[in-house]
Amino acid sequence: MKRKTIGLTPIPGENAELENQDGDEKKKENTSVRFYKLFQFATKKDIAMMVVGSVCAFLHGAASPLMLVVLGALADTFVAYAKELYVLSDSNKECRNNTIYWINGSMVYELDGNSTVHCGLNIEADMGKYAVYYLVCGILVQILTYGQVILWSSAAARQIDLIRKVYFRKVLQMEIGWFDLNSVGVLNARISDDINKMNNAMGDQVSLFIQKMSVFVCGFLVGFIGGWKLTLVMVAVSPLIVIGIGLLSVAMSMLIDKEMKAYAKAGAVANEVLSTVRTIAAFGGEEKASERYDRNLADAQTWGVTKGIIIGSFNGYLWIIIFLCYALALWYGAKLVIDTGELSPGTLLQVFFGVLAAAINLGEGIAYLEGFATGCTAAKVIFDTINREPEIDCFSEEGHKLDKVKGDIEFHNVTFHYPSRPKVKIINDLSMQVKSGETTAFVGPSGSGKSTIIQLIQRFYDPNEGMVTLDGHDIRTLNIRWLRSIIGIVEQEPALFATTIAENISYGRPGVTMEEIIQATKNANAYNFIMELPQKFDTLVGKGGGQMSGGQKQRIAIARALIRNPKILLLDMATSALDNESEAVVQEALNKVHMGRTTISIAHRLSTIKTADVIIGFEHGQAVERGTHTELLERTGVYYTMATLQSKGTMSKVHDEVQLAHKESSEMKTRSRSHRSRKRSVRLRSLSSLSNDFVPDAISGNLEGFSYQELTSENDVLDDADEVEKPASVARIFKYNRPEWLYLLVGSLGAAINGGITPIYSMLFIEITGTFGIPDLNEQRHQINNICICLCIVGVVMLITQLMQRVSFSKSGGMLTRRLRKMGFEAMLRQEIGWFDDPKNSTGVLTTRLANDASMIQMATGSQVGMVLDSITNIGVSLIFSFYFTWKLTLVLLCFLPLIALGGVLQAKFLTRFSKKDKETMEEVGQVSCEALANIRTVAGLGNERFFIELFEQQLILPFQTAINKGHIFGFCYGFSEMVVQLANAAVFGYGGYLVYREHLQFIIVFRVITCILTSGTAMTRAITLSPDYIKAKVAATQLFKIVDRIPKISIRPEDGEKWENFNGGIEFQNCMFTYPTRPDTQVLNGLTASVKPGQTLAFVGCSGCGKSTSIQLMERFYDPDMGQVLIDGRPSQDINVPFLRAQIGIVSQEPVLFDCSVAENIQYGDNTRVVSMEEVVEAAKKAYLHDFVMALPNTYETQVGALGSQLSRGEKQRIAIARALVRNPKILLLDEATSALDTESEKVVQSALDKARKGRTCIVIAHRLSTIQNADLIAVMSKGVIIEQGPHEQLMAERGAYYKLVTTGAPIS
Repeated sequence: MKRKTIGLTPIPGENAELENQDGDEKKKENTSVRFYKLFQFATKKDIAMMVVGSVCAFLHGAASPLMLVVLGALADTFVAYAKELYVLSDSNKECRNNTIYWINGSMVYELDGNSTVHCGLNIEADMGKYAVYYLVCGILVQILTYGQVILWSSAAARQIDLIRKVYFRKVLQMEIGWFDLNSVGVLNARISDDINKMNNAMGDQVSLFIQKMSVFVCGFLVGFIGGWKLTLVMVAVSPLIVIGIGLLSVAMSMLIDKEMKAYAKAGAVANEVLSTVRTIAAFGGEEKASERYDRNLADAQTWGVTKGIIIGSFNGYLWIIIFLCYALALWYGAKLVIDTGELSPGTLLQVFFGVLAAAINLGEGIAYLEGFATGCTAAKVIFDTINREPEIDCFSEEGHKLDKVKGDIEFHNVTFHYPSRPKVKIINDLSMQVKSGETTAFVGPSGSGKSTIIQLIQRFYDPNEGMVTLDGHDIRTLNIRWLRSIIGIVEQEPALFATTIAENISYGRPGVTMEEIIQATKNANAYNFIMELPQKFDTLVGKGGGQMSGGQKQRIAIARALIRNPKILLLDMATSALDNESEAVVQEALNKVHMGRTTISIAHRLSTIKTADVIIGFEHGQAVERGTHTELLERTGVYYTMATLQSKGTMSKVHDEVQLAHKESSEMKTRSRSHRSRKRSVRLRSLSSLSNDFVPDAISGNLEGFSYQELTSENDVLDDADEVEKPASVARIFKYNRPEWLYLLVGSLGAAINGGITPIYSMLFIEITGTFGIPDLNEQRHQINNICICLCIVGVVMLITQLMQRVSFSKSGGMLTRRLRKMGFEAMLRQEIGWFDDPKNSTGVLTTRLANDASMIQMATGSQVGMVLDSITNIGVSLIFSFYFTWKLTLVLLCFLPLIALGGVLQAKFLTRFSKKDKETMEEVGQVSCEALANIRTVAGLGNERFFIELFEQQLILPFQTAINKGHIFGFCYGFSEMVVQLANAAVFGYGGYLVYREHLQFIIVFRVITCILTSGTAMTRAITLSPDYIKAKVAATQLFKIVDRIPKISIRPEDGEKWENFNGGIEFQNCMFTYPTRPDTQVLNGLTASVKPGQTLAFVGCSGCGKSTSIQLMERFYDPDMGQVLIDGRPSQDINVPFLRAQIGIVSQEPVLFDCSVAENIQYGDNTRVVSMEEVVEAAKKAYLHDFVMALPNTYETQVGALGSQLSRGEKQRIAIARALVRNPKILLLDEATSALDTESEKVVQSALDKARKGRTCIVIAHRLSTIQNADLIAVMSKGVIIEQGPHEQLMAERGAYYKLVTTGAPIS
């Protein structure tokens, strides 16, 4: 079965160090990279696009100051025309040859100061000429705006696409020890959240920043050209601004780093919790998980609010400096116009507006620095990972590839400790030899280093001392990919990927045929159960193989290992999850494939390794004995002790019973068969009419003649993706901000005042022009002084309102983000387990939503709300003033506002579509990365890194295309809106000239309306630039509220359902039919009927996949039966309060899940309804045979177990899980292969503890080691989801039916 191959993306400078290695100390101190380092992956094409885009942005920014030159000329024209009208209003003066004369004399009329007054201006024609200038400018702005946005967006999309690929590739390239120190949840958050922050710092935001800086630079240039003295006065205060910006950048970088680290920790918690949701639900840990998640969010919120305070303080500081500067400059500029005549009124207006535009755009440009600082901080961790050289490089082409492999493995004085626990020696001066072609078995207590040796052979780690050799070659000198390609491994807890069975097996060796896959499944005894599935080899196994039973997963993993045809076969408890007959068949197949291979087998069932050529016993990381089965029994050492404990009292008992059964008379046999037939007939008559010769085979799993298909309800058929999604309303978003109403009110008030002040102070500058039309020079000076005082007042107001706005919205936005993340997280934890089975709700998808959705929603409610309110107030006040001054000119303006809005509407419509698609595709990307990183040991062992890189890069194609399309839409719409503003200016100036000339409108009124147009147009453009963030926020809110609003099919609310005192623990399954939601065609339970009285023990046995574990999940109410019911103390489980029910149940699973915290905290997790004392923890640990091991650790009970317990052996994890269940003191105990990972001695002790724990409790046990359930009150044999016989051990042995067959198939009873 061939997999489609895709060429890996070449990585520019992959082998080059991006930063000097000598700067390690400096790198540790820095929390961010320099801004230009963000673009280190840019190609020549990217650089060309960014250069051209920067030129477009610069020219776009320069257009506005250059048009101020036109505005200055226009103002001088208006002032000259006003003077002409003022003078000609005297009937004794007339205009001749463009000069004013007295009518009764020949003297030319002159004003004070001996200046000649020219006349004969055609104001209407001049205004028409200026209108054409604005028209041409508008067209150029459209082209330049589109160019700057699309070029920068495309360049950024290309680089981000490459960075994602390089980062993911480098992460998969890291050695396994690196993953021990880096949480998978944090790594996934970086791929989605951190690289998104880099994208924001590299895309069209840069072009907008360049545009703002261009206005800043060109504004000052226009000022210098128009009046250098006046401009110098205004520039004199710039050092104060520069110092403030520098201090802000340093503070921002530090605070953003702290904030992001807190969010990364929260993301790691969410990833861990959602990936272990069954354990969370079983122990009622939803509230504790939520509190743990919220603690990290609280830290992030604190740093975010601090960041807002600093930004608000600096913005206020900046504005008051600017306005004090303007007041000073205005006073000085008036002197240059009135006293010295160095400037004209129009030039003064040009200088003022030029420097004003420069200052405003500087302030707006500074707002982008936060995004750039965030991107640089996020890039630090990303680039540090990319720059890090792995200690064991799985992609390295270096090293020898042996022409012929014998398979001799030798350990030479090897000492090893895990990187995360450097003080704990796992392997201690180990020297041993594994000969080629032989089967070598490792035995010993849990934690003695057996599995660690397997990992050293795979070169997941390198020894701290000594060396491991293959055929005499140090494996560190061998090519790593070649080495792993000759090794096949089957682990106790096999990791399957969320794809089909066939695809999972094909991961073992690329390019395999379907015939080879089928043969491998037959060898692994998996073929029969696969062919019984509706989709057969195309059946999806679910996340982590969650849709398969433990035995089915293990057989698929064995097939995956066998298809590799490896030279070295490593079996780490390879058959631990199989039933006895399956184990016997698979073991026989494994024995066959041992031939000609070096095989290392780790087993606690000693019966599976008795025939091994060599058995090595381990204790405390050392090989303490070596020999064959017979030799080691004679030595009476470690192996002898384990063998004695394992066989004591079991084999003899079974042997006696088998002998007794053989001696029974034929009459007894007949009676037994007849009895069984009658029992089956009564039990199954209500389900189906069966033929008289119906003989179910409990071992093979065949149940011919019986089938059932359930009609699913509409609710089950309805797919979430097909539901009509209504966009989330802004009102609802703000509803969640209601507790911060005071902050919102204060922030909104500050923003409104800011917006209202903008047109006011703009008109204050326009009033300067009006003052120069006053004949009295003293009156001119008096009015200008008043304007200067008003500007000082405006500066003080801006200081206060900026603080109000920034601090308030930072606080409210931070609280909202925290609340929404927590609310979304809690909503996820409220859902039934079946919801998590859906691939659309995988851990990767959900953690990506939590990381992105809430932060995107904050964009619509945090500081950006202030900017929107600022813009709205600005537009509103401007329109009010405009209508007050002249309604005719204002109506002309209103004709253009719909066009500006049209650009925004089109932009919003298209960006909504793109944002949704981008979100969905990025969730798929997150799913791939999450699955690969969560199963990194399996990926590395199979050498599948390149396959997952190819799959990851495939998933990135759509997000890349979406980013390009978004750039086209945003660029066109943004340019269109800016063009309309310039066209509006052209129309207003043209029509304004007409009104001045024809209807004698005062020129100052035209300027006031023009000022309002400028400020309102700028405000509207600014609001439109925020629309992409607003659209993203609405899309994110829709997705988040979809989860929040979903009503789970199984409610875990404390008030829902029945509770009662004197809980006894009686359990009854009544004709239960069940299919998993994601596999509705596969009947798992087919009419399960069983009961157990309070205090009794019921044991389920049967082949893998027959429904044993499913019955336990119905007990826990992870699912409800499709038909029939489960009764607890005679009450239907659907009517019982779920938290109350689960609080009565303690569970130990075959693959126990531990959390990334201490040993003590993991045990205390057993009871989340109270504070579990340390004495109780110790007592539970002693009962689980755990205490001595824990006390040998350097930090004893405070030792961190790692993500999912990765720092512990499987046996250690299972003992902690048992202690966790015991500390709960449950009324019902569910044991699903509870001792399967324990060595023999530990199993005996723990089994004894469990037997004691079962007293007085109702207990349901699932076991393949039949010796552990022989004392059960009732043993039920299951096949195809139905019980085919049940009774005590002695009765079932006497009946010689399915149970008897299980005991006597030849598979050893351990």
